[in-house]
Amino acid sequence: MANIASVSQLQLTSRREKLRRARRIKFCQDIWRSLFVTGIASSLVWAITLPDWVIRQPEQIVIEGNHLLSAQAIRKLLPLAYPQSLLRLEPQAIADTLEQQAPIAHAIVTRQLVPPGLTVQVQERKPVAIAQLRDRHQGKNQIGFLDAQGVWMPQSSYSSVKAMALPTLKIIGSREQYRPYWREVYQAIGQSPVKIIEIDWQNPANLILKTELGKVHFGPYSSRFPEQLRVLDRMRDLPTQIANSQIAYIDIKNPDRPLLQMVKEYQNSKPDSD
Repeated sequence: MANIASVSQLQLTSRREKLRRARRIKFCQDIWRSLFVTGIASSLVWAITLPDWVIRQPEQIVIEGNHLLSAQAIRKLLPLAYPQSLLRLEPQAIADTLEQQAPIAHAIVTRQLVPPGLTVQVQERKPVAIAQLRDRHQGKNQIGFLDAQGVWMPQSSYSSVKAMALPTLKIIGSREQYRPYWREVYQAIGQSPVKIIEIDWQNPANLILKTELGKVHFGPYSSRFPEQLRVLDRMRDLPTQIANSQIAYIDIKNPDRPLLQMVKEYQNSKPDSD
């Protein structure tokens, strides 16, 4: 019985020693784990606040791909406040904000840590027409630009351009009226050998184009518009036969039967639109 009691006492002593050793190991592991987490957190705080990874002035932002807008004008469109930590910036959010600005069609923003800065690559919208809209409430003309896709851009968008030749094409009328058809209209006009100077879309019942041959009445816009332009092209020799001053306008509402409205007849008959 004494031997059994002695063995049991030894087992208890050994078990207590193992438990104490396990507690010491766990205690050390907890300390190292805490030190590791604290070190990582401290490193992140240090990295974020590192002066070398901060944008302090707009000149640290490189603008690429711009041809119409100046780099300074694009920098002003960026949603940034200085100083700004590079690691806290969200390049995609900045790009999305830029693309919401009328003159920018597409933007890519990338960070650069050494030297600290941003690179902004942009694709600008190219104005292809001057758009004039009559404001009925204020009684003033609102001037802007259209690109080939029909996106309207206010004139103020290009107030800080480096150098821009104004488009020669002009369109007058309501954007809501011509917006659904602008792409196909602009494409057809671009393919026409006859020079188009102005598009008057104020009257939906009669689309009027000012061309090198004079004013041309097309009637309501329809899918026959390209065909009407081809008919107009076949009339390019008209000025050699009749002086432009004698022609009030060319009527190709029906491309199968183009008509000429002479000046005297035009004054007496009072056409539906001028």
